[in-house]
Amino acid sequence: MTTVLIADHHERLRNTLRRYVAAVPGIDRVAMAGNSAETFFRYTIERPSVVFLDIDLPELGGPQTARELVSAHPDANVVMLADRPDHERLAEAMAGGARGYLTRNVSVEELCAALAHVVVDTRMRKMANGDPPPPLIDVPLTERERQVLDGMSRGMSNYEIGRELFLSEDTIKTHARRLFRKLGATDRAQAVALGIRAGLVR
Repeated sequence: MTTVLIADHHERLRNTLRRYVAAVPGIDRVAMAGNSAETFFRYTIERPSVVFLDIDLPELGGPQTARELVSAHPDANVVMLADRPDHERLAEAMAGGARGYLTRNVSVEELCAALAHVVVDTRMRKMANGDPPPPLIDVPLTERERQVLDGMSRGMSNYEIGRELFLSEDTIKTHARRLFRKLGATDRAQAVALGIRAGLVR
């Protein structure tokens, strides 16, 4: 079971992010917490794959909560949430073990990209430690379609992907339509999520 924990003191934001995350294929459960104590408790109970952690979380604050959570659970994947890039506190959180950050006006695509990178990087670390990789779904994407999917997982627009691959935006759209059809996806967010499950996102 793949679980995501959203720890944020803004109830409205928690609920908005919960809807985003719950719509991602492969996410089985979304747990929520409103302060540091609840975060520690929920993590212990739920053992989530990813924790989205408010930098202004009540009680200990986000950076200290991240530090203590990762100290107690070294395999915890923490992504900070902030209204704006607060470089000093984000650096403190990263030093304590957080994997990255998102701003609170995050789009569905950016959220999926963050989930993709954390999940894929976790898979690679497990393989490096000798753990067997999870079973992959056999989806016959071409190399170009894989490159387009990889760009989507990084939150890039079709124009940006085309510029990176030296292809026109229309050509990228054609590859995107084909990979959507092969994956059975209806949009970019779903394609990225399905790509994670299939082991296609590097």
